[in-house]
Amino acid sequence: MGLVSDDQQSKTGTPAGPRPEELRFFGTTWVDHSGHYGLRRTGVAVGSLAAAVAGCFVLRFAYEGLAIAQVGGFVNTLVVVMFAVCSAIAFRKTWEGFGRRPADPAREDSLRSLKAIGFIGSLLAYFLRSFTEAPGENLLRTEYEEALARYEKRRSNRTGNPSGRKKPKR
Repeated sequence: MGLVSDDQQSKTGTPAGPRPEELRFFGTTWVDHSGHYGLRRTGVAVGSLAAAVAGCFVLRFAYEGLAIAQVGGFVNTLVVVMFAVCSAIAFRKTWEGFGRRPADPAREDSLRSLKAIGFIGSLLAYFLRSFTEAPGENLLRTEYEEALARYEKRRSNRTGNPSGRKKPKR
């Protein structure tokens, strides 16, 4: 989890309790939608779509290179199918990552190269998700609110600082 919990205020004056995890391109502005949050979401949407379009042009040039090399219909079809399948898997895994943490991080690491090949799918997932929220905001908000609730429960159960209590008379 990325939450940091402090039981008491530190010497720097940071507030006690869990602190929200930073989100790529948004920092911690996703918590209260401050700091030009709407513009950042728009920027993520436009940027991810522009990067996906640029990636499609790069793949088109690569395909034309295969056509110029006259490698054959089988190889051309294989390349197109490979990028389509990898993009679909990358889209699905990226989309799932916005809603929950991976159950098996080692498996996610093994899919990293596949997701890199299907980068267009990941970019399109970012594009579509940025219409409703900052990508990954719902997951982090849920974790942050749970951590706040646990912190408040622990804090309310305490009876106070034991060193500040009066010593019993003997």
